[in-house]
Amino acid sequence: MLGKVFKAYDIRATYPKPLNEKLAWQIGYGCAQYLIEQAEKTGHDDPMMRHIVVGRDMRASSPKLAEALKRGIRDYGAHVIDVGMVDTPFIYFAINHLGCAGGVQTTASHNPANYNGFKISGIKAKPVGMSTGLDEIRKYSAMADREKLTAKPGREEKRDLWDAYRNHVRQFLTPKLLKPGRSIKVSIDASNGMAGTMIPKVFNDIAGLKITKLNFDNSSGEFVHEPNPLVESNLDQLRESVRTTKADLGICFDGDADRLVVVDEKADIIGCDHLTAWLAQIFLKESPGSAIVYDLRSTKALAEIIRAARGKPVKSRVGHVFMKQAMAKYDAVFGGELSGHFYFRKNFYADSGAIAFAAVISGLANATQPLSKLIAPARKYSQSGEINFETDDKEAAIDDLKRAFPEAKIDELDGVTVDLGDWWLNVRPSNTEPLLRLNLEGPDRATVDDLVREVSRYLGRRVAH
Repeated sequence: MLGKVFKAYDIRATYPKPLNEKLAWQIGYGCAQYLIEQAEKTGHDDPMMRHIVVGRDMRASSPKLAEALKRGIRDYGAHVIDVGMVDTPFIYFAINHLGCAGGVQTTASHNPANYNGFKISGIKAKPVGMSTGLDEIRKYSAMADREKLTAKPGREEKRDLWDAYRNHVRQFLTPKLLKPGRSIKVSIDASNGMAGTMIPKVFNDIAGLKITKLNFDNSSGEFVHEPNPLVESNLDQLRESVRTTKADLGICFDGDADRLVVVDEKADIIGCDHLTAWLAQIFLKESPGSAIVYDLRSTKALAEIIRAARGKPVKSRVGHVFMKQAMAKYDAVFGGELSGHFYFRKNFYADSGAIAFAAVISGLANATQPLSKLIAPARKYSQSGEINFETDDKEAAIDDLKRAFPEAKIDELDGVTVDLGDWWLNVRPSNTEPLLRLNLEGPDRATVDDLVREVSRYLGRRVAH
Protein backbone atom coordinates (compact mmCIF):
# COMPACT_ATOMS: atom_id res chain seq x y z
CA MET A 1 0.00 0.00 0.00
CA LEU A 2 2.84 2.43 0.78
CA GLY A 3 4.04 2.28 -2.80
CA LYS A 4 0.68 3.65 -3.95
CA VAL A 5 0.78 6.80 -1.80
CA PHE A 6 4.39 8.00 -2.19
CA LYS A 7 4.76 10.39 -5.14
CA ALA A 8 7.71 12.34 -6.57
CA TYR A 9 7.38 15.34 -4.22
CA ASP A 10 5.02 14.30 -1.45
CA ILE A 11 2.60 11.64 -0.18
CA ARG A 12 -0.88 11.74 -1.69
CA ALA A 13 -3.80 9.39 -2.37
CA THR A 14 -7.52 8.88 -1.89
CA TYR A 15 -8.85 8.36 1.65
CA PRO A 16 -9.55 5.85 3.20
CA LYS A 17 -8.16 3.58 0.52
CA PRO A 18 -5.25 3.36 -0.03
CA LEU A 19 -4.34 6.15 2.47
CA ASN A 20 -5.67 5.49 5.97
CA GLU A 21 -4.74 5.88 9.64
CA LYS A 22 -2.62 2.72 9.68
CA LEU A 23 -0.43 4.03 6.88
CA ALA A 24 -0.39 7.48 8.48
CA TRP A 25 1.09 5.95 11.66
CA GLN A 26 3.79 4.19 9.62
CA ILE A 27 4.54 7.39 7.72
CA GLY A 28 4.80 9.34 10.97
CA TYR A 29 7.26 6.80 12.34
CA GLY A 30 9.28 6.82 9.11
CA CYS A 31 9.30 10.64 8.99
CA ALA A 32 10.52 10.88 12.55
CA GLN A 33 13.30 8.36 11.95
CA TYR A 34 14.53 10.18 8.85
CA LEU A 35 14.23 13.74 10.20
CA ILE A 36 15.89 12.95 13.54
CA GLU A 37 18.72 11.07 11.81
CA GLN A 38 19.30 14.07 9.54
CA ALA A 39 19.29 16.41 12.53
CA GLU A 40 21.82 14.24 14.35
CA LYS A 41 24.14 14.37 11.31
CA THR A 42 24.34 18.16 11.63
CA GLY A 43 25.97 17.77 15.04
CA HIS A 44 23.40 20.02 16.73
CA ASP A 45 22.75 19.20 20.37
CA ASP A 46 19.84 21.65 20.55
CA PRO A 47 16.91 19.80 22.16
CA MET A 48 14.56 21.41 19.62
CA MET A 49 16.19 19.19 17.03
CA ARG A 50 14.11 16.31 18.42
CA HIS A 51 10.90 18.21 17.70
CA ILE A 52 8.77 17.97 14.55
CA VAL A 53 6.08 20.50 13.63
CA VAL A 54 2.75 19.05 12.50
CA GLY A 55 -0.14 20.92 10.91
CA ARG A 56 -3.21 20.04 8.88
CA ASP A 57 -5.62 21.51 6.37
CA MET A 58 -9.42 21.68 6.51
CA ARG A 59 -10.27 18.33 4.85
CA ALA A 60 -12.66 16.08 6.74
CA SER A 61 -10.06 13.30 6.94
CA SER A 62 -7.21 15.55 8.07
CA PRO A 63 -7.79 15.43 11.87
CA LYS A 64 -7.75 11.60 11.93
CA LEU A 65 -4.75 11.30 9.63
CA ALA A 66 -2.83 13.97 11.54
CA GLU A 67 -3.53 12.22 14.87
CA ALA A 68 -2.24 8.91 13.50
CA LEU A 69 0.81 10.64 12.01
CA LYS A 70 1.60 12.31 15.35
CA ARG A 71 1.29 9.01 17.18
CA GLY A 72 3.82 7.47 14.78
CA ILE A 73 6.23 10.38 15.33
CA ARG A 74 5.94 10.08 19.12
CA ASP A 75 6.25 6.27 19.05
CA TYR A 76 9.64 6.70 17.38
CA GLY A 77 10.65 8.87 20.35
CA ALA A 78 10.46 12.30 18.72
CA HIS A 79 8.41 15.19 20.09
CA VAL A 80 5.47 16.82 18.27
CA ILE A 81 4.58 20.50 18.15
CA ASP A 82 1.01 20.67 16.82
CA VAL A 83 0.29 24.07 15.26
CA GLY A 84 -3.28 23.21 14.33
CA MET A 85 -5.19 23.97 11.14
CA VAL A 86 -2.85 26.10 9.02
CA ASP A 87 -1.77 26.81 5.46
CA THR A 88 1.24 24.83 4.24
CA PRO A 89 3.70 27.80 4.22
CA PHE A 90 2.89 28.23 7.92
CA ILE A 91 4.78 24.95 8.47
CA TYR A 92 7.88 26.32 6.70
CA PHE A 93 7.76 29.35 8.98
CA ALA A 94 7.20 27.30 12.15
CA ILE A 95 10.16 24.99 11.44
CA ASN A 96 12.50 27.98 11.17
CA HIS A 97 10.87 30.04 13.92
CA LEU A 98 11.19 27.20 16.43
CA GLY A 99 14.43 25.64 15.11
CA CYS A 100 12.94 22.16 14.69
CA ALA A 101 14.18 19.07 12.87
CA GLY A 102 11.42 19.44 10.29
CA GLY A 103 7.69 19.47 9.79
CA VAL A 104 4.76 17.70 8.17
CA GLN A 105 1.58 19.21 6.77
CA THR A 106 -1.46 16.99 6.33
CA THR A 107 -2.93 18.08 3.00
CA ALA A 108 -3.74 17.04 -0.55
CA SER A 109 -3.25 20.60 -1.86
CA HIS A 110 -5.43 21.12 -4.97
CA ASN A 111 -6.85 17.59 -5.21
CA PRO A 112 -10.56 16.81 -4.69
CA ALA A 113 -12.01 16.39 -1.20
CA ASN A 114 -11.64 12.58 -1.12
CA TYR A 115 -7.84 12.91 -1.34
CA ASN A 116 -5.33 13.59 1.39
CA GLY A 117 -1.63 13.27 2.05
CA PHE A 118 1.49 14.72 3.67
CA LYS A 119 4.03 17.36 2.65
CA ILE A 120 7.33 16.86 4.47
CA SER A 121 10.09 19.39 5.11
CA GLY A 122 13.47 19.04 6.82
CA ILE A 123 15.70 21.40 8.81
CA LYS A 124 15.20 25.04 7.76
CA ALA A 125 12.15 23.86 5.78
CA LYS A 126 14.28 22.27 3.08
CA PRO A 127 12.01 20.25 0.77
CA VAL A 128 11.90 16.47 1.08
CA GLY A 129 11.20 14.87 -2.30
CA MET A 130 11.93 11.41 -3.69
CA SER A 131 15.57 12.32 -4.43
CA THR A 132 16.02 14.26 -1.17
CA GLY A 133 14.78 11.84 1.48
CA LEU A 134 11.26 10.73 0.57
CA ASP A 135 12.46 7.38 -0.71
CA GLU A 136 14.24 6.75 2.60
CA ILE A 137 11.09 7.72 4.51
CA ARG A 138 9.14 5.21 2.41
CA LYS A 139 11.62 2.46 3.35
CA TYR A 140 11.60 3.40 7.04
CA SER A 141 7.79 3.51 7.01
CA ALA A 142 7.60 0.05 5.45
CA MET A 143 9.73 -1.36 8.30
CA ALA A 144 7.79 0.37 11.10
CA ASP A 145 6.19 -2.21 13.40
CA ARG A 146 3.97 -1.30 16.38
CA GLU A 147 4.72 -4.66 17.99
CA LYS A 148 8.46 -3.93 18.21
CA LEU A 149 8.58 -0.44 19.71
CA THR A 150 11.56 0.16 21.99
CA ALA A 151 11.86 3.94 22.36
CA LYS A 152 10.27 5.98 25.12
CA PRO A 153 7.32 7.80 23.51
CA GLY A 154 7.86 11.44 22.68
CA ARG A 155 5.82 14.34 24.02
CA GLU A 156 3.23 16.47 22.26
CA GLU A 157 2.39 20.13 22.77
CA LYS A 158 0.09 22.52 20.97
CA ARG A 159 1.37 25.96 19.95
CA ASP A 160 -0.48 28.97 18.55
CA LEU A 161 2.01 30.78 16.30
CA TRP A 162 -0.44 32.96 14.37
CA ASP A 163 0.82 36.24 15.85
CA ALA A 164 4.42 35.44 14.93
CA TYR A 165 3.38 34.21 11.47
CA ARG A 166 1.33 37.35 10.83
CA ASN A 167 4.31 39.55 11.76
CA HIS A 168 6.56 37.54 9.46
CA VAL A 169 4.24 37.80 6.45
CA ARG A 170 3.46 41.47 6.98
CA GLN A 171 7.10 42.50 6.74
CA PHE A 172 6.52 42.11 2.98
CA LEU A 173 3.86 44.83 3.00
CA THR A 174 5.09 48.31 2.08
CA PRO A 175 4.17 51.25 4.33
CA LYS A 176 2.39 52.97 1.44
CA LEU A 177 -0.40 50.39 1.51
CA LEU A 178 -0.93 51.07 5.19
CA LYS A 179 -1.14 54.87 4.85
CA PRO A 180 -4.52 56.64 4.97
CA GLY A 181 -5.98 57.46 1.58
CA ARG A 182 -4.40 54.56 -0.34
CA SER A 183 -6.61 51.55 -0.89
CA ILE A 184 -6.56 48.36 -2.93
CA LYS A 185 -9.80 46.61 -3.76
CA VAL A 186 -9.33 42.86 -4.25
CA SER A 187 -11.60 39.88 -4.78
CA ILE A 188 -10.21 36.74 -3.14
CA ASP A 189 -11.38 33.21 -3.89
CA ALA A 190 -10.15 30.99 -1.05
CA SER A 191 -11.41 27.85 -2.87
CA ASN A 192 -12.94 26.66 0.45
CA GLY A 193 -9.36 25.97 1.49
CA MET A 194 -6.81 27.25 3.97
CA ALA A 195 -6.77 30.79 2.58
CA GLY A 196 -10.20 31.05 4.22
CA THR A 197 -8.40 30.80 7.56
CA MET A 198 -5.12 32.54 6.65
CA ILE A 199 -6.43 35.73 5.00
CA PRO A 200 -8.62 36.84 7.96
CA LYS A 201 -5.89 36.06 10.50
CA VAL A 202 -3.10 37.83 8.60
CA PHE A 203 -4.68 40.60 6.50
CA ASN A 204 -8.12 41.51 7.87
CA ASP A 205 -7.19 44.65 9.86
CA ILE A 206 -5.34 46.51 7.08
CA ALA A 207 -7.31 49.72 6.53
CA GLY A 208 -6.10 50.17 2.96
CA LEU A 209 -7.19 46.70 1.87
CA LYS A 210 -10.79 46.15 0.76
CA ILE A 211 -11.52 42.42 0.34
CA THR A 212 -14.47 40.76 -1.36
CA LYS A 213 -14.49 37.22 0.02
CA LEU A 214 -15.44 34.22 -2.13
CA ASN A 215 -15.58 30.62 -0.87
CA PHE A 216 -13.97 31.40 2.51
CA ASP A 217 -16.04 28.82 4.41
CA ASN A 218 -13.83 25.76 4.91
CA SER A 219 -15.77 24.10 7.72
CA SER A 220 -17.12 21.18 5.67
CA GLY A 221 -13.93 20.14 3.88
CA GLU A 222 -15.84 20.24 0.59
CA PHE A 223 -15.23 22.51 -2.41
CA VAL A 224 -17.58 24.64 -4.50
CA HIS A 225 -15.06 24.22 -7.31
CA GLU A 226 -11.86 22.16 -7.55
CA PRO A 227 -9.25 24.04 -5.47
CA ASN A 228 -6.86 24.30 -8.42
CA PRO A 229 -6.42 27.85 -9.76
CA LEU A 230 -4.48 26.64 -12.80
CA VAL A 231 -7.71 25.30 -14.34
CA GLU A 232 -9.27 28.28 -16.09
CA SER A 233 -12.87 27.31 -15.36
CA ASN A 234 -12.12 27.41 -11.62
CA LEU A 235 -11.52 31.17 -11.99
CA ASP A 236 -14.97 31.95 -13.46
CA GLN A 237 -16.49 33.06 -10.16
CA LEU A 238 -13.47 35.20 -9.30
CA ARG A 239 -13.40 36.91 -12.70
CA GLU A 240 -17.09 37.73 -12.46
CA SER A 241 -16.53 39.22 -9.00
CA VAL A 242 -13.70 41.42 -10.28
CA ARG A 243 -15.96 42.74 -13.04
CA THR A 244 -19.01 43.38 -10.83
CA THR A 245 -17.12 44.96 -7.91
CA LYS A 246 -14.68 46.86 -10.17
CA ALA A 247 -11.80 45.42 -8.16
CA ASP A 248 -8.17 46.34 -8.80
CA LEU A 249 -7.34 42.63 -9.04
CA GLY A 250 -8.48 39.14 -8.12
CA ILE A 251 -6.63 36.31 -6.37
CA CYS A 252 -7.46 32.60 -6.34
CA PHE A 253 -5.64 30.32 -3.88
CA ASP A 254 -5.31 26.56 -4.05
CA GLY A 255 -6.45 24.24 -1.25
CA ASP A 256 -3.48 24.58 1.10
CA ALA A 257 -2.78 28.23 0.13
CA ASP A 258 0.79 27.76 -1.00
CA ARG A 259 -0.12 28.71 -4.59
CA LEU A 260 -2.12 31.48 -6.19
CA VAL A 261 -3.18 32.81 -9.58
CA VAL A 262 -3.90 36.50 -10.20
CA VAL A 263 -6.38 38.19 -12.55
CA ASP A 264 -6.05 41.87 -13.44
CA GLU A 265 -8.62 44.67 -13.21
CA LYS A 266 -10.07 43.55 -16.57
CA ALA A 267 -10.53 40.02 -15.16
CA ASP A 268 -7.87 38.72 -17.54
CA ILE A 269 -5.78 35.85 -16.18
CA ILE A 270 -2.13 36.71 -15.58
CA GLY A 271 0.38 33.97 -16.38
CA CYS A 272 2.55 33.15 -13.40
CA ASP A 273 5.70 33.80 -15.46
CA HIS A 274 4.32 37.24 -16.39
CA LEU A 275 3.62 37.93 -12.71
CA THR A 276 7.14 36.78 -11.85
CA ALA A 277 8.57 39.25 -14.38
CA TRP A 278 6.73 42.19 -12.79
CA LEU A 279 7.52 41.22 -9.19
CA ALA A 280 11.16 40.52 -10.06
CA GLN A 281 11.63 44.18 -10.98
CA ILE A 282 10.31 45.25 -7.58
CA PHE A 283 12.60 42.88 -5.68
CA LEU A 284 15.59 43.89 -7.80
CA LYS A 285 15.07 47.55 -6.87
CA GLU A 286 15.61 46.50 -3.26
CA SER A 287 18.42 44.02 -4.05
CA PRO A 288 20.13 45.06 -7.31
CA GLY A 289 22.27 42.39 -8.94
CA SER A 290 20.51 39.53 -7.16
CA ALA A 291 19.51 36.26 -8.77
CA ILE A 292 15.91 35.56 -9.76
CA VAL A 293 15.03 31.87 -10.15
CA TYR A 294 12.39 30.89 -12.67
CA ASP A 295 10.72 27.80 -14.10
CA LEU A 296 12.37 26.92 -17.44
CA ARG A 297 8.95 26.84 -19.14
CA SER A 298 8.60 30.59 -18.59
CA THR A 299 8.41 33.17 -21.34
CA LYS A 300 11.75 34.34 -22.74
CA ALA A 301 10.60 37.87 -21.87
CA LEU A 302 11.12 37.02 -18.19
CA ALA A 303 14.90 36.60 -18.52
CA GLU A 304 15.05 39.71 -20.69
CA ILE A 305 13.21 41.77 -18.06
CA ILE A 306 15.42 40.41 -15.25
CA ARG A 307 18.59 41.40 -17.13
CA ALA A 308 17.18 44.84 -17.93
CA ALA A 309 16.51 45.31 -14.20
CA ARG A 310 20.15 44.42 -13.44
CA GLY A 311 19.34 40.99 -12.08
CA LYS A 312 20.74 37.54 -12.76
CA PRO A 313 18.22 35.14 -14.38
CA VAL A 314 18.57 31.53 -13.18
CA LYS A 315 16.62 28.77 -14.94
CA SER A 316 15.40 25.90 -12.77
CA ARG A 317 13.92 22.48 -13.33
CA VAL A 318 10.18 22.29 -12.77
CA GLY A 319 9.08 21.45 -9.21
CA HIS A 320 9.34 23.09 -5.79
CA VAL A 321 12.20 20.81 -4.70
CA PHE A 322 14.38 22.07 -7.55
CA MET A 323 13.22 25.68 -7.26
CA LYS A 324 14.07 25.81 -3.55
CA GLN A 325 17.47 24.23 -4.16
CA ALA A 326 18.26 26.82 -6.83
CA MET A 327 17.00 29.66 -4.61
CA ALA A 328 19.41 28.62 -1.85
CA LYS A 329 22.33 27.86 -4.19
CA TYR A 330 22.22 31.31 -5.82
CA ASP A 331 20.94 33.22 -2.76
CA ALA A 332 18.12 34.42 -5.01
CA VAL A 333 15.95 37.25 -3.73
CA PHE A 334 12.83 35.93 -5.47
CA GLY A 335 11.61 33.11 -7.68
CA GLY A 336 8.47 32.10 -9.55
CA GLU A 337 7.06 28.96 -11.09
CA LEU A 338 4.29 28.47 -13.68
CA SER A 339 2.39 26.38 -11.13
CA GLY A 340 1.75 29.47 -8.98
CA HIS A 341 4.49 28.88 -6.40
CA PHE A 342 6.48 32.02 -5.53
CA TYR A 343 9.69 31.91 -3.48
CA PHE A 344 11.39 34.49 -1.27
CA ARG A 345 14.89 34.87 0.16
CA LYS A 346 13.48 36.38 3.35
CA ASN A 347 11.16 33.39 3.70
CA PHE A 348 13.97 30.83 4.06
CA TYR A 349 14.02 30.50 0.21
CA ALA A 350 10.61 28.83 0.52
CA ASP A 351 7.34 29.49 -1.27
CA SER A 352 4.36 31.25 0.26
CA GLY A 353 0.93 32.15 -1.06
CA ALA A 354 0.46 34.66 1.78
CA ILE A 355 3.73 36.47 1.02
CA ALA A 356 3.05 36.41 -2.73
CA PHE A 357 -0.29 38.10 -2.00
CA ALA A 358 1.45 40.70 0.18
CA ALA A 359 4.02 41.38 -2.55
CA VAL A 360 1.36 41.79 -5.25
CA ILE A 361 -0.86 44.22 -3.33
CA SER A 362 2.18 46.19 -2.12
CA GLY A 363 3.55 46.46 -5.65
CA LEU A 364 0.19 47.66 -6.90
CA ALA A 365 -0.16 50.17 -4.04
CA ASN A 366 3.15 51.73 -5.07
CA ALA A 367 2.30 51.83 -8.78
CA THR A 368 0.63 54.57 -10.78
CA GLN A 369 -0.76 52.22 -13.44
CA PRO A 370 -3.37 49.45 -13.30
CA LEU A 371 -2.15 45.87 -13.09
CA SER A 372 -2.82 45.10 -16.76
CA LYS A 373 -0.42 47.88 -17.80
CA LEU A 374 2.24 46.73 -15.33
CA ILE A 375 2.10 43.17 -16.69
CA ALA A 376 1.96 44.14 -20.40
CA PRO A 377 5.76 44.20 -21.06
CA ALA A 378 6.00 40.50 -20.08
CA ARG A 379 3.32 39.57 -22.65
CA LYS A 380 5.75 40.25 -25.49
CA TYR A 381 5.57 36.78 -27.03
CA SER A 382 2.84 34.25 -27.78
CA GLN A 383 2.68 31.00 -25.80
CA SER A 384 1.06 27.63 -26.50
CA GLY A 385 0.35 26.76 -22.89
CA GLU A 386 1.11 23.22 -21.75
CA ILE A 387 -0.10 20.55 -24.21
CA ASN A 388 0.05 16.84 -23.38
CA PHE A 389 0.86 14.08 -25.84
CA GLU A 390 0.46 10.35 -25.26
CA THR A 391 3.30 8.14 -26.50
CA ASP A 392 4.56 4.62 -25.76
CA ASP A 393 8.24 5.57 -26.12
CA LYS A 394 8.97 8.96 -24.59
CA GLU A 395 12.74 8.79 -25.09
CA ALA A 396 12.45 7.90 -28.78
CA ALA A 397 10.00 10.76 -29.35
CA ILE A 398 12.37 13.25 -27.73
CA ASP A 399 15.29 11.94 -29.81
CA ASP A 400 13.20 12.33 -32.99
CA LEU A 401 12.40 15.91 -32.00
CA LYS A 402 16.06 16.79 -31.44
CA ARG A 403 17.04 15.32 -34.80
CA ALA A 404 14.31 17.31 -36.53
CA PHE A 405 15.99 20.60 -35.61
CA PRO A 406 19.76 20.07 -35.98
CA GLU A 407 20.44 23.83 -36.11
CA ALA A 408 18.79 24.45 -32.71
CA LYS A 409 20.46 25.15 -29.40
CA ILE A 410 19.64 22.14 -27.19
CA ASP A 411 19.33 22.29 -23.40
CA GLU A 412 18.52 19.15 -21.36
CA LEU A 413 18.17 20.65 -17.88
CA ASP A 414 14.63 19.25 -17.64
CA GLY A 415 13.39 17.19 -20.58
CA VAL A 416 14.65 18.94 -23.71
CA THR A 417 14.54 22.61 -24.66
CA VAL A 418 14.94 23.32 -28.40
CA ASP A 419 15.79 26.98 -29.04
CA LEU A 420 15.87 28.44 -32.53
CA GLY A 421 16.15 32.08 -31.53
CA ASP A 422 12.81 33.54 -32.63
CA TRP A 423 10.94 30.55 -31.18
CA TRP A 424 11.62 27.77 -28.69
CA LEU A 425 9.97 24.74 -27.12
CA ASN A 426 10.39 22.54 -24.10
CA VAL A 427 9.21 18.92 -23.88
CA ARG A 428 9.19 17.17 -20.51
CA PRO A 429 8.26 13.53 -19.87
CA SER A 430 5.71 12.83 -17.14
CA ASN A 431 7.10 10.94 -14.14
CA THR A 432 3.99 8.80 -13.74
CA GLU A 433 2.19 8.59 -17.10
CA PRO A 434 3.08 7.81 -20.75
CA LEU A 435 2.86 11.52 -21.51
CA LEU A 436 5.08 14.24 -22.96
CA ARG A 437 4.33 17.84 -21.97
CA LEU A 438 4.96 20.52 -24.61
CA ASN A 439 5.40 24.25 -24.04
CA LEU A 440 6.18 26.39 -27.10
CA GLU A 441 6.70 30.13 -27.54
CA GLY A 442 7.00 32.27 -30.65
CA PRO A 443 6.57 35.80 -31.96
CA ASP A 444 2.80 35.61 -32.60
CA ARG A 445 -0.23 33.31 -32.29
CA ALA A 446 -0.30 32.18 -35.93
CA THR A 447 3.37 31.14 -35.82
CA VAL A 448 2.87 29.30 -32.53
CA ASP A 449 -0.15 27.41 -33.87
CA ASP A 450 1.77 26.41 -37.01
CA LEU A 451 4.78 25.25 -34.99
CA VAL A 452 2.63 23.23 -32.59
CA ARG A 453 1.16 21.40 -35.58
CA GLU A 454 4.65 20.81 -36.96
CA VAL A 455 6.21 19.38 -33.80
CA SER A 456 3.09 17.38 -32.85
CA ARG A 457 3.98 14.67 -35.37
CA TYR A 458 7.06 13.76 -33.34
CA LEU A 459 5.35 13.64 -29.96
CA GLY A 460 2.45 11.19 -30.31
CA ARG A 461 -1.29 11.61 -29.86
CA ARG A 462 -2.45 14.94 -28.53
CA VAL A 463 -4.50 14.53 -25.36
CA ALA A 464 -7.69 16.61 -25.09
CA HIS A 465 -7.47 19.21 -22.32
